[in-house]
Amino acid sequence: MEHSAWHEPIKAQLPDHYFNKINQFLDQVYASGTIYPPRDKVFAAIQATELKNVKVVILGQDPYYGPGQAQGLSFSVPNSVAAPPSLQNILKELRDDIGVKEDHDLTAWAEQGVLLLNACLTVPAGQANGHAGQIWEPFTDAVIKVVNSLDQPVVYILWGTYARKKKVLITNPKHLIVESAHPSPRSAYRGFFGSKPFSQANAFLTSHGSTGINWLQ
Repeated sequence: MEHSAWHEPIKAQLPDHYFNKINQFLDQVYASGTIYPPRDKVFAAIQATELKNVKVVILGQDPYYGPGQAQGLSFSVPNSVAAPPSLQNILKELRDDIGVKEDHDLTAWAEQGVLLLNACLTVPAGQANGHAGQIWEPFTDAVIKVVNSLDQPVVYILWGTYARKKKVLITNPKHLIVESAHPSPRSAYRGFFGSKPFSQANAFLTSHGSTGINWLQ
């Protein structure tokens, strides 16, 4: 990440030596058991989406904790494994909003400027939120603040109570916040279905002179 445009602005938001603390944490947890995603994918969100290209942020909580699922992008899994229920519901809402995406790997979104950021970037196998509150939140809050400071208009898509708490970090009036219930089967019928986040995002981007996202790619 040192050679990335993300590096210095994130570092400026954090206490001294915080990157060293993160590396020590990673060394420790990956040596002690099975952790997802694979270590080379931990920072995939900011590797796949360049800072200058960010148009949309979709904030998740932590990675999927089953084998072969997490790939460092919130909500996304490779096409080689089945789509988890939340992702199935995201694609159902996309179908009703814009059209059918033929696969469920969201890498193509990331490459178009959709920052697929989890608040926590690692998880122990089988333990949802197992690394919550340990190291990641100051780092990912810093990422949100860096995007908030951008001049270009950005759409923040906040699904569920946890993501919506991050609204306090989004203070730039140039940006749009789209929020609803979480796509999880437990809550999708409480306002996620029918919320049309994808067309809302594109309408905002195009009205501000930017190109929309090809969500079906």
